[in-house]
Amino acid sequence: MGFFSFTKKLAIDLGTANTVIIKDGKIIVDQPSYVTINRKTEKVEWVGQEAYKRFEKENNDLMTVRPLRDGVVADLVATEYMIRGMIKMADSKRYFFPSSMKVVVCVPSGSTDVEIRAVRDAAEKAGANEVYLIYEPMSAAIGIGLDVMEPMGNMIVDIGGGTTEIAVISLGGIVNNKSIKVAGDELTNDIVDYMKTEHSIRIGERTAEEIKKNVGSALEVLEEEPEDFEVIGQDLASILPKTIQVNYKEIARCLDKSILKIETAVGNALDNTAPELYADIYKNGVYITGGGALLKGLDKRLSDKFKIPFIVAEDPLYAVAKGTHIALNNTDKYTLLFK
Repeated sequence: MGFFSFTKKLAIDLGTANTVIIKDGKIIVDQPSYVTINRKTEKVEWVGQEAYKRFEKENNDLMTVRPLRDGVVADLVATEYMIRGMIKMADSKRYFFPSSMKVVVCVPSGSTDVEIRAVRDAAEKAGANEVYLIYEPMSAAIGIGLDVMEPMGNMIVDIGGGTTEIAVISLGGIVNNKSIKVAGDELTNDIVDYMKTEHSIRIGERTAEEIKKNVGSALEVLEEEPEDFEVIGQDLASILPKTIQVNYKEIARCLDKSILKIETAVGNALDNTAPELYADIYKNGVYITGGGALLKGLDKRLSDKFKIPFIVAEDPLYAVAKGTHIALNNTDKYTLLFK
């Protein structure tokens, strides 16, 4: 039977907000990182998009959770269920002969040994025989086409759902890095709180996400202004439905404190960078990846602040996943990058 065995290879971007799986160079899975569990039977009912549809809409028997919070595994069992469900989506074929599974999973650069072990355990319990872990900013750099093995300073700012990863990379290693728990989730919470205090309206995370996608901005003045966004929520005073129009200028004010924290982290990373690497970064620019890169005006705000070009990477949402896939197909070349 050994002659007929083969290895299935999957690249997994295990994100706080979304999980992306690439197989054979194609994005097979792109699903929200949610899982719905039946409290009575303790069985998984839905994973990904189907679970997200039910988020904040469950009855007492169902519980929809996000297994990852702030970029780390918050619930190991739920993470295992989710990875298993995602892998099943990516590899639904039935095979008549033995097969093994090789996966590369990206993790935040600030992950502790315990958190790294938790991700590895979840992947192994989900059926992977070989598990390689790679840091997100390194994977993002590979994904946007940078040669991370060269003696050249490159800087990545990867703004995901749970964490913002800031790393200076050279010679196949991370020279210095900063991982802060200020990212997409924090911005979403800012919007929820803002709607409550400024408009006396109660909204959920899903509505706040839509506001962020449509009128989320890092600047109060944009060359191309997005249209106002209609928000429907519950009036805190009357408990009746309330509809308001939200514009990007007020959302920029709402998000300012969190973006300032990202600015501070970027500044600290630059301050700790050796002069020669700093010169490379000045010439090459800083690449912004992740969902947060889509925040309107963020690149201009950071460029104006640090007088260094900040460039939104092409296809920023999938830069990490693409880099993970490249690393999967070149494990020998990138041996030193794996954890």
